[in-house]
Amino acid sequence: MRRALPLLTGLGLGALMLGPALRPGYVLSYDMVFVPHPAITDPMFGRTGGFPRQVPSDAFAALLSAIPWSQQLILLSIFAIAATGAARLVPDVTLARIAAAVVAVWNPYVAERLLLGQWALLLGYAGLPWVLGAIVRRAPLPRLALAFVPAAIGGFAAMNLTALVAAGALIAVRGRGLVRTAAVLTVLALPWLVPALRASGTATDPAGVGVFAARPDTPLSTLGSLLSLGGIWNTEAVPPGYSALLPALLRLGLCLTALTALAVQRTPTARGALYAGTAGLALACVGISAPGRSALGWAISHWAGFGVLRDGQLFIGALALGAALGAGHLAAGWPRRAWYVIIAPVALLPMLAWGVFGQLGSVGYPRDWLAAQKLINADPAPGKALSLPWGAYRRPDWNDGRAVINPIPRMLSRRVVWNDGLQVGRVELAREDPLAIEADALLKAPGDPSEAFRAAGYRYVVIADGTTENRFLSGKVVLRAPTITVILL
Repeated sequence: MRRALPLLTGLGLGALMLGPALRPGYVLSYDMVFVPHPAITDPMFGRTGGFPRQVPSDAFAALLSAIPWSQQLILLSIFAIAATGAARLVPDVTLARIAAAVVAVWNPYVAERLLLGQWALLLGYAGLPWVLGAIVRRAPLPRLALAFVPAAIGGFAAMNLTALVAAGALIAVRGRGLVRTAAVLTVLALPWLVPALRASGTATDPAGVGVFAARPDTPLSTLGSLLSLGGIWNTEAVPPGYSALLPALLRLGLCLTALTALAVQRTPTARGALYAGTAGLALACVGISAPGRSALGWAISHWAGFGVLRDGQLFIGALALGAALGAGHLAAGWPRRAWYVIIAPVALLPMLAWGVFGQLGSVGYPRDWLAAQKLINADPAPGKALSLPWGAYRRPDWNDGRAVINPIPRMLSRRVVWNDGLQVGRVELAREDPLAIEADALLKAPGDPSEAFRAAGYRYVVIADGTTENRFLSGKVVLRAPTITVILL
């Protein structure tokens, strides 16, 4: 039973944080889009020309969709994997392992990335302690490969964060195992790496550096927020009540104390976590000053590969791992007050409970959407579908007004063209999908665009939520409903 306590801790805190998101239905928040009866399509494997950010995570979610409540199981698994992994890397003391498990899953990084819908990234984050432990302990090759599997499922962002922790671990053991670690990482990255190389002509908008730079989400400045494991760029992903000064100071003190406890350890595991966490903090700080943004923007304009640094706060996941391990060591060295280390993270972040104070929840797709999905997928005739409104995110009433990226491409079995150019505030980033760029030009032409899209190989226009005026006058409306309209060209 004692061995199972970290797992039970992770599951319990996961249930507490997810709350209403564990109800039947689908959790739709920003980049988190799960749909009923998802179609296996080319975009899931990066075969459409755009950058493969959702490869292979979308395919993984689609394959698991036959299992009831698959999304909820995936989300809970993040908490279970992270908690048990962190607990294994601290002294074999019950309260120390529970402390590491608590800090690993109950922190601003997990909550903010969850609100952003980045479940695939968090799956990679959950695997970080397993990767660190496998490299430091020189685990056999099958076990090393297994440690990388959560990040491999997560894809591009998850693997970049994991590579940072792997590098820290390798430095701590003086490069032992470098070749096989690099080989495992490369092989498991191939599902997204190969299509990324094919899409090497795709431009990454340098304007994203300023948009995605870390920001202060506490009164403690950007650096203080990052050291508190926050600093997300999207204000809507900040838990309510998170900006109160006294709790923010106490959270910063707790993180710094945990990191100090980690720094005094002499083990390769502690050193590897500290190296990775320090590098993660440095990467998160790249874009927070004007000179840093200019330098990174210049680099991205010359090579799109530098785009991985646009969202620098992503790499704070490595610092969160260090804080979790430090909390475990702190509890082990302070046995009479170990419960304070366990309780403090939850007491200082009560706003993370119950769907992050109701910001997460499960909903059902309208029957109109399911009817549109069935109608279009039953049509054997070839042709693409155009998804409108012409924007990446929408806030449907049936999702309680929460922002979510366009679900239509994941519901239809044919190629769906949609606007993949993100708009954050007043800044609109350039589109990456060549077909989206072409469609944008066709939509800007005056008059009825039906003939132009028909000539470009489109068969359907799907207008969701009734928010877009129908300009396709010569098309045939085959479904008109309050939440969706389908036009046959």
